[in-house]
Amino acid sequence: MTTAADDITTLESQEHRLVLDHFDNDDAWALGSLLTDLARERNLAVTISIRRGAQRLFHCALPGTSADNDAWLDRKCRVVERYGEASFLVGARFRAKGRTFEDSSRLDPDTYAAHGGAFPLRLRGTGVIGAVAVSGLAQADDHALVVEALERFLRPA
Repeated sequence: MTTAADDITTLESQEHRLVLDHFDNDDAWALGSLLTDLARERNLAVTISIRRGAQRLFHCALPGTSADNDAWLDRKCRVVERYGEASFLVGARFRAKGRTFEDSSRLDPDTYAAHGGAFPLRLRGTGVIGAVAVSGLAQADDHALVVEALERFLRPA
């Protein structure tokens, strides 16, 4: 059985590994298309968003999703923007201390959600430039889908 500390170590390791050498609009399309293909292959009802700064570069809402998924994406991406870390990692840090993000962060839960599914786009030598996010599954599954797509995207051709 894993502990909260083990979970945090795993999540931190993912962030250290999944760093980009460059990221442009074409990369956003390729990563977003990869995520969409993975979701379609598995019949997943998810919404996908990729943002660089304030600009949305990719958005796809698959059948079975709603505007609620867009709201979740916005809230999770705001956590990445504010903390510079995956939304799942931020939530895990609060849970490891026996607290909840909603009660302890002092941030409006209608604006921020530290639930799994938004992952920082970290550019080597620059830092966090945006986020890739998924909404529609359980938070651990949203996070895992994004991580899997980033791992495939970064795999040498």
